[in-house]
Amino acid sequence: MHLDSATKSSPMTLPVIALVGPPNAGKTTLYNWITGAKYRAVNYPGSTVEYAIGESAPRMKHRFYLIDTPGTYSLSPKGEDEEITVKALFHQHKVGNISHIVIVVDGTQLNRHLMLVKQIQEIHLPVTVVVTMNDLLKKAGQKLNLKLLTEQLTCPVILFDGVLGEGLTELDQALANAKAPEQFAVRPQSWSPEKLDQAMHWAARLNRDAVKSVKDEVRQSAHQSSVANRTRLLDGFLLHPLLGPLFFFGIMSLLFTSIYWLAAPLMDLIDGSFGASAEFLKSSLPGYVLTDFIADGLIAGFGAVLVFVPQIFILFFGVGLLETSGYLARAATLIDRPLAMLGMSGRSFVPLLSGFACAVPAMMAARNLSSRRDRMITNFIIPLMTCSARLPVYGLLLGLIFIDAPAWQAGLALAALYIGALIVGGLAAAVLNRLIAADRKSVLVMELPLYRPPRLTNILVQSLKRTRDYVWRAGPTILVLSIGIWGASYFPRAPEDAAVSQLEQSYLGKAGQYLSPITEPMGADWRMGVGLLSAFAAREVFVSALAIIFSVENGEENVEGMLSTLKAATWPDGRPLMTVASVCSLLIFFMISLQCLSTFAIAKKESGSWNFAVGQLVALNLAAYVLAVATYQTLHFFGL
Repeated sequence: MHLDSATKSSPMTLPVIALVGPPNAGKTTLYNWITGAKYRAVNYPGSTVEYAIGESAPRMKHRFYLIDTPGTYSLSPKGEDEEITVKALFHQHKVGNISHIVIVVDGTQLNRHLMLVKQIQEIHLPVTVVVTMNDLLKKAGQKLNLKLLTEQLTCPVILFDGVLGEGLTELDQALANAKAPEQFAVRPQSWSPEKLDQAMHWAARLNRDAVKSVKDEVRQSAHQSSVANRTRLLDGFLLHPLLGPLFFFGIMSLLFTSIYWLAAPLMDLIDGSFGASAEFLKSSLPGYVLTDFIADGLIAGFGAVLVFVPQIFILFFGVGLLETSGYLARAATLIDRPLAMLGMSGRSFVPLLSGFACAVPAMMAARNLSSRRDRMITNFIIPLMTCSARLPVYGLLLGLIFIDAPAWQAGLALAALYIGALIVGGLAAAVLNRLIAADRKSVLVMELPLYRPPRLTNILVQSLKRTRDYVWRAGPTILVLSIGIWGASYFPRAPEDAAVSQLEQSYLGKAGQYLSPITEPMGADWRMGVGLLSAFAAREVFVSALAIIFSVENGEENVEGMLSTLKAATWPDGRPLMTVASVCSLLIFFMISLQCLSTFAIAKKESGSWNFAVGQLVALNLAAYVLAVATYQTLHFFGL
């Protein structure tokens, strides 16, 4: 449960109203209008596994608490998200018992959503029905007979526009006029097959009578250009058994290529700014320890990660475009069958998709899977999804290979890494599918939203927020470790006439040399070994660690200079350090390894087992090391 900070009144002083409806019907949008909150609406089921409680905003004349529940198709739950909705309706909350239920239904899906209305009315609490997506009905030349719906449902029925907020006043008045319940909520009995069949015929008949065409000529014209018609046309290609996967691969490749192509100018600007700042500071105040600390420690370390923020923003923005347009829901259906062969279902797509941002909320999203077996398999492979923390590492390492190549080549290589992670995750799931005994099967039940033009302003604001959250989450860790790495590389100071470099003489250098027997088989010297070790606190720290190590050694403070330094780095015998073989080895290691302590902690919490968390940590890191060594040795054998 999430208690909104806007909830200030003391318990039991205000009515408590529950907001219920199927996924993708517009509940969260209505919740935001009523409470003034800014929760994010998404286009797939299972994205929310908790419920929020907020107090009505001043725009509402009637004051009350509002509970936003996860989307559900019925009161007979098939997943944890639906179970949470049922519990929210029939259990007492910190703010009291529910006294009214607002059911949000999609006007274009009344045939199915009226079934939920019928079921909720058996709870014997006052009900108000809010119908959304009326704009789509208008475009199709149709309108709702509100009078008929009100008579048949025996409750207020209100049209709501999520963009302009139209209908909010009518809803406020309906809630203010509602009578107090005569009893507490009572969970209805499950429907028999006969009753279910009767309800289906009732919903179909009421939908047919309530949705009418405005005029034949308008209907005919609207039919040719309606959103629903365009959706059917697009789905003929995007959900085609053969063309669908090809379109999916093409769309994802375009997204990953744009991460490099569009981000390049901003990355150059950030890189140049940090590099110029460090150079200015060292030239203005030379010879001071504090100057070296700020220039080589803070600026070089933190700037090396911030330079990749534009790529992370473009990733969030691109995924937001696909999500709000309705395409990602189609992607879930496309991979439902392949996932079923691996012991999962299309419902696993939601947490796996979240894993491309961060594994921690992704594992929490896996709670909506009804099968414990599905949750275990899904949570095990989530760390293999290419999270945003890997982007700075991939950006640096791919830059070593494609430093002078067109951006699209690096973009395709990045797409290959994403796809490779999916393939490895699929193989891991296939193995677990054979090892873990089958239990309750998770079934994908979802309504595909109509394709709609994305609201660019909303996506931009949300992408900026997610990028900011990433920086604030990763920033403190990077800052603390950058300071520690700089100090360990700066002290003790080597004599000017020493035969070894300052870095080799330092605490960091001596510690790194102990790692050489482990890292050398995968093509990494002790300096890379220090970076790999630091990455277990946070993957992004690998970049800042290399920035500090090589800036201390060669005086390069910006990423462009660091790339040149890395390209020129050699082994003690003069061999190039960063070859195609060694870079590919590092890419493979970062693609598979589990280097996030937060992920390890949430794996223990979600599984309730130390065996699962420790086994996952050991298995993924051991597999990453073995494959990295095999990659380096194979490519090195062929002279790459």
